[in-house]
Amino acid sequence: MVTVFVQRTKELHELKSYNDAGFLFAPFGSMEKKVIFPFDKCDSFSASIGATDLLEINETEKDKSRFINMEELSDLKEKHISLVQKGVDFIKAKQAKKIVLSRKETLEYANLNVLETFKKMLKIYKNAFVYLWFHPEIGLWMGATPEKLLTSFEGDFKTMALAGTQKHTGTTNVNWQIKEKQEQQYVTEFILENLKETVEKLKITEPFTVQAGNLVHIRTDISGKLKSGNSLEKLINILHPTPAICGLPKNVAATFILENEGYDRLYYSGYLGELNRNESTSLFVNLRCMQLDGKLVSIYVGGGITAESIPKNEWEETVSKADVMKKVLP
Repeated sequence: MVTVFVQRTKELHELKSYNDAGFLFAPFGSMEKKVIFPFDKCDSFSASIGATDLLEINETEKDKSRFINMEELSDLKEKHISLVQKGVDFIKAKQAKKIVLSRKETLEYANLNVLETFKKMLKIYKNAFVYLWFHPEIGLWMGATPEKLLTSFEGDFKTMALAGTQKHTGTTNVNWQIKEKQEQQYVTEFILENLKETVEKLKITEPFTVQAGNLVHIRTDISGKLKSGNSLEKLINILHPTPAICGLPKNVAATFILENEGYDRLYYSGYLGELNRNESTSLFVNLRCMQLDGKLVSIYVGGGITAESIPKNEWEETVSKADVMKKVLP
């Protein structure tokens, strides 16, 4: 099912309260605007794509785009390995337990068909939340994220602890390494510890493996009920940014990221989705995403760093994640 919200004007609406109702697009940090397309100012419709030709890809050899990397991969590799090593040293000095470090890879396309790219993304990533978002003052973003920040309905909520990455080899029977298990356990423990004063009747599953495109991750599902007097806004502020996109301790990791990554994440690793639609909220972490600006396509990828991280392996993980997005480009 594809749902479309088309705002009737070009006005930029900023989120004023988490009691607002609309499609929310929020950044990683606090510098950018939380943008909302209010439902009462949008036209909307939905279409089932399961048994139709909506996803037929109109792609011929002469129409295929050609891209140029704006920066040599060898330079990107050197920068990221250096960044990861700095993160590992910081963690080993007992300054943090985990830091999620990312990078941006920008490509120049001569002839990119946005709609065909989106259709291809829908066709390939059936287990992800796939989106295409545009506002003239912010720009155009699209992505296929496997990670739900939360769903909430009448006080009941669900979230997940998603971390650890390997290439999908045709099976979800994966031999996870200690580093990957530890990384995911940090996320789970953070969520449980920080939710205990806000929610009750917490339920947690055993960790299990899930596929997202050509990758697999470790996931734990968590659910519960908001205690009386606790708001959706408080729950979101507790969860975002999670250790899966920031690190632990949260403030220490966020400061390291801002001081060392060397670029602005903008809306990458923020969150997006339907806020208070028919009394239900469903928000997703903005991973596996790209920003389109004219002929430029910027792909954002990252990975969790712990004391056991090997910088070269962390670089390879970002390459695999970038390939997830490049796969949908012509």
